[in-house]
Amino acid sequence: MQLTLPLPVIWTLAGVYGLLAVATAVIFGLAYCNSEKDYSELKDRIWSWWLMVTVFSLALLPNRTVSILFFAFLSYLALKEYLSLIPTRSADRHVLLWAYLAIALQYFWIYIGWYGMFLIFIPVYMFLFLPMRMVLVGETEGFLNAIGTLHWGLMLTVFTLSHLCYLLNLPATGDAIANGTSLLVYLVLLTEINDIAQYIAGKLWGHHQITPKVSPGKTVEGLLGGLLVTAGLAIALAPWLTPFNPLHALCLGLLLSLTGFIGDVTVSALKRDLGIKDSGTLLPGHGGILDRIDSLTYTAPLFFHLTVYFYYRGQWL
Repeated sequence: MQLTLPLPVIWTLAGVYGLLAVATAVIFGLAYCNSEKDYSELKDRIWSWWLMVTVFSLALLPNRTVSILFFAFLSYLALKEYLSLIPTRSADRHVLLWAYLAIALQYFWIYIGWYGMFLIFIPVYMFLFLPMRMVLVGETEGFLNAIGTLHWGLMLTVFTLSHLCYLLNLPATGDAIANGTSLLVYLVLLTEINDIAQYIAGKLWGHHQITPKVSPGKTVEGLLGGLLVTAGLAIALAPWLTPFNPLHALCLGLLLSLTGFIGDVTVSALKRDLGIKDSGTLLPGHGGILDRIDSLTYTAPLFFHLTVYFYYRGQWL
């Protein structure tokens, strides 16, 4: 099998595996030295990170088609998890099938590179089609609630996440180092590191809650820690993976940190409303798919459109 990843991406992924190896050694060392304390949650988190990073790497390695199938499957899992959480009407079973079919079509537009249809298919065509399909069912009780939750689920789990995948279609810029895959790795790495930095800083120094009713664990100190780490990492990795100058990298790092936080608490609000702590149990130590991709639902579309506007407008669209 011929590897198609740019060398900076390969070295970046190697660095991530190195960090995971260090974190694993530290946690197991702490557990050995402090046997009276329970480190099982941290161990579960680390093993889940090993699994997620490995699956992500394998999805990028072979070719673009495999990567697109991977992101389509990720959207399917996220939508399935979302629909398993929210109350749905039994009359809407056939309408939900159309929502799942929308995943295949959305990622097909990406596969053939139809940028215009990629942008409007869900927010325009599915937005209009699904209510019409529900009307044909003939059940009017709970109509507004049912269509509202289905629309939001499609936007959250399919439309926003598909922006990650469309990054793979971006051609290399004047800087030959930067291409779609390196931009994708840059975005995912910054978003996930921001989550980790906010979590660690909040645990170590957090005192002032930001949204106590929604997510009591989110603190000002955690947010500031995430901002500092993500902005610094954005500047450090920019020459390696992107065409961004240091000022743009700084702005993007701050924006990704803030919007990642908003995505996190938005999904937390959903879970609070449903009376659950985690969206699932697929990822030990983390919860479900929605628990892990909540930040990406906000960072992916913002990063994509800012990058396209400032670095590809006039060259590609």
